[in-house]
Amino acid sequence: MNRQVLLFILPLCLGSVFGQVTYSIPEEMARGSLVGNIAQDLGLEIKRLISGKAKIYSRNSDEYVELNRERGLLLVKGRIDREALCTETALCALHFQIILENPMEFYTVTVEITDINDNAPAFEKSEMKFKISESAVAGAKFVLERAVDLDVGINDLQKYELIPTDNFVLKLHNNADGNKNVEMVLQKPLDREKQERISLVLTAVDGGEPQMSGTMQIIITVLDANDNAPVFTQPTYKATIIENSPKGTVVATVKASDPDQGSNGKITYSITNTLDNVKKIFTINGDSGDVSLIGDIDFEKSRHFQINVLASDDGGLTDSSKLIVDVQDINDNKPEINIMSKSNVISEDAERNTVITMINTEDLDSGENGNVKCQISENVPFNLKSSSNSFYSLVTDSDLDRERASEYNITVTCSDEGVPSLSSSVTLTLQISDVNDNPPVFERGSYEAYIVENNTPGLSIFTVKATDSDWNQNARVSYILEDSSVNGVPVSSYVSVSADSGVIHAVRSFDYEQIKDFHFRVKAQDGGSPPLSSNVTVKIMIQDQNDNAPQVLYPVQTGSSLVAEMVPRSADVGYLVTKVVAVDVDSGQNAWLSYKLQKATDRALFEVGLQNGEVRTIRQVTDKDAVKQRLTVIVEDNGQPSRSATVIVNVAVADSFPEVLSEFTDFTHDKEYNENLTFYLVLALAVVSFLFITCVVVIISVKIYRWRQSRILYHSNLPVIPYYPPRYSDTLGTGTLPHVYNYEVCRTTDSRKSDCKFGRAGSQNVLIMDPSSTGTMQRIQSEKSILDEPDSPLEVCHKLYFSHL
Repeated sequence: MNRQVLLFILPLCLGSVFGQVTYSIPEEMARGSLVGNIAQDLGLEIKRLISGKAKIYSRNSDEYVELNRERGLLLVKGRIDREALCTETALCALHFQIILENPMEFYTVTVEITDINDNAPAFEKSEMKFKISESAVAGAKFVLERAVDLDVGINDLQKYELIPTDNFVLKLHNNADGNKNVEMVLQKPLDREKQERISLVLTAVDGGEPQMSGTMQIIITVLDANDNAPVFTQPTYKATIIENSPKGTVVATVKASDPDQGSNGKITYSITNTLDNVKKIFTINGDSGDVSLIGDIDFEKSRHFQINVLASDDGGLTDSSKLIVDVQDINDNKPEINIMSKSNVISEDAERNTVITMINTEDLDSGENGNVKCQISENVPFNLKSSSNSFYSLVTDSDLDRERASEYNITVTCSDEGVPSLSSSVTLTLQISDVNDNPPVFERGSYEAYIVENNTPGLSIFTVKATDSDWNQNARVSYILEDSSVNGVPVSSYVSVSADSGVIHAVRSFDYEQIKDFHFRVKAQDGGSPPLSSNVTVKIMIQDQNDNAPQVLYPVQTGSSLVAEMVPRSADVGYLVTKVVAVDVDSGQNAWLSYKLQKATDRALFEVGLQNGEVRTIRQVTDKDAVKQRLTVIVEDNGQPSRSATVIVNVAVADSFPEVLSEFTDFTHDKEYNENLTFYLVLALAVVSFLFITCVVVIISVKIYRWRQSRILYHSNLPVIPYYPPRYSDTLGTGTLPHVYNYEVCRTTDSRKSDCKFGRAGSQNVLIMDPSSTGTMQRIQSEKSILDEPDSPLEVCHKLYFSHL
C-alpha cells in the first residue's frame, strides 16, 4: 500500500486546529484493512482521540472508512469499488473530515483509490452484423462497436484482435478523450460468388495482470452494387443544453450524404454508445438525424455527453461522427446545511466565545450558484463565525441567564449567490442548565379514584402526576409509595406505583364485600442533589359488581325429605300459602330482588309477589284441584347481567293429613329415586363380583406357591417355619365387616324431604314425609319464631314422619 501523508496545521483565533492528510490505497481491500495511522500522522495522542470523541464527518465516505479511536487507525469499513465510486474520472478519492471536541479541532483527510484489474473488456452486443457489397473497394472502412473496460491506466483496454484476417484488418483511431475508435478496413475485395457469408471474431484485450479479454462475433453478408458510403458533413458536432430541459427538446441535428441512388442512397441514423447511459437520455430520429432529449439532464451528475452517431445506407456502408453536448448549469439546488457537532445544553455560567455548534455548508451548483453565505437570527446572545471555506462555528456572544430565558431557538440561514437566490435554514434548540431549587408539585391536592371489584391483578387504576419547574435531571420525577397499612396489612399488598410514570396498579383483586375504600400517600421526588420531594393523599373507592347470585333462605331445599305447604280447600282468593325469602350480598341495584313464577302445576291457581316473594292463591280452591301442586319460583337480581336462583315450593291442597299421605307416598320423586337405587345396586353387584373373583385367584396363587415351597423344603430336609404375611387375617369368619361404621344424617332446610322448615305468620299445617316410609305416623306440634320478628305470633308445625320398618 502506498501511503502519502501531507499535513497542514492552521491555528485559528477560536482555539481550533485544522490540518490535512492524504493516503493512497488500492480498491477492493478487505474489510478491516489498514488505511493509515491517523494519530501518528497528525501527531495526536490516543487519549486525545478518545477524550475529544474523535469521529469521521462525511457526506458519503463514512460507509467506506471507519476510525478506531483506541488504536488511532483508519480502517476499511466496507467494499470499495473504484468503478462504482468514480464513474467518470480516472483519479478517484474519498474526502472526509476528522472532528474532535473540547477544544474543537478538525482535519481534512483524502484517501486516493488506485485501480486494480478486476474488470474484463466487454462489448454491449455479443454479435454485430454487416451487409457489404462485393463492389466495395479495398480500403473501405466499417465502424465496429467499441469494448468498454471500467478499469483505468494499464488495466484499461489496450488492443483489439480480429480473426481471421483474410479480407479485413483492424485500424484504431485515438480520440482526444483517450478512447479508441475501432474500424474494420477491407484489404481484399469480396467475391459473393465464392463466399456469401463471412464470420469474424473481434477480441478486446486489456493490459492488466493477469490479462483479461472480451469477444464479439462479426457476421458479414456480402451484397452487390452499393459502392458509396454515407459521409457526415462534420466529423464532430457540438451543442449546448440547459439542465432540467423538458423531454422532447431537440439538442442538435446531424447530417450525412450518400451519392448513391435508390435504397443504396437512403441513410439511416443511429446512436452507437454502448455501456454508458447516453441511450437512456438521448434518442435520434433515424430519418432526419434530429437528436432529442428523452431523459432528465442534471448538471450535478453529468456536465457533458459524447454521443456516437452512425450513418448507414441499405447497402451496408457506414460512416461515424460524434456529438459533444455540454450541459449548462442553472441555480436549482439549495444550499445544504450539515451539523457536524453541537451541544444541546450549556450552563448559564459559560464563558464568552464558547463553541456550541460547528456547521458545514455545501451547494451542488457551480460558480456563483454554489457560493454560500450564512447568518443567524437577531436578538440572541450568539454569533456565527466562519472558520474556513464552507465551515462555520456558533459561539456565545454575551453572558447567559436562565432566569430570563431557559431555551433559545437559533435559526441559521444559508443563501447562495445565484439569480434568483436559493436558501436553506435550520433551527438549533439550546437549553440553559439550572440548579435544583424547586420541589415536584402534584396537579391536585388529593386524588380519588374508583375501581370495580373483581379486577385483574396488575390493572391500571389511574395516574398521579407531579411536575418540577427545574431542568433536566433536577426535573426528573420519581414516584414512591409511602409505607402505611390498611386494616393491618401493608398498603403495598393492595397497590403499587410506577416509579417513572406515576401509574397506580392494583396488586390484588378487590372484593367490595370485604373492603369498600382505603387511603395511602404517594411521594414525588426529583433527581437533584440533594433531592426535593412532596406527597399527596390518594383515596381508592371500590365499586360493587354483580358477582353474587341471590341466596334462597326459605323455603330450604334438601334431598333427604319432602316439605309441602298445606292449603285447605276452603282457602279464599289471596290466601297466603308461603313466602319465598332470599338475600343478595351485593349492594345497590345489584341486590334488588324480584320474584317470578317460572313453572306451576296449575298457573291459574297461584301467583308470586314480584317484590315480596309471597305465594298467594289467585282464585277459589275447588275440589277439582289436584292435591299435589309443584311451583318453581325464580329469584333474579337487578344487576347487569342479572343473576338468579330457583326454588321449588311443594303445595298440598287438602283438609286432612290422611288425604295428603295417600297422594304423596307415590310422589314422582320415588320413581326417580328407585331408578337410581337400582342402577347403583347393579353397579355394586358388578364390583363385588369382580373383587370376589380377584380374591379367589389370589388365594389359589398363594396356595400353589406355598405347596411348591413345602415341596422344596421337604426334599431339602430343612425345618419348615410357617410364615404369615403382615396384617394377615382369617377370611373364614361370619362374613360381616371387620369394622363398625357410624353414619349420621343431617338434613338442611332447603329440600322437599326436609324434616323442619321456617314458619310464617299465622297458623298452618306442614307435611313432612320420607319418600321410602310406609310405617307409623307421628304428629308433632312445635312453636318457632318467624324471621326473628318480635311481634310474630307463634305457630304450630304439624309434621308427619314415616320410618322404614
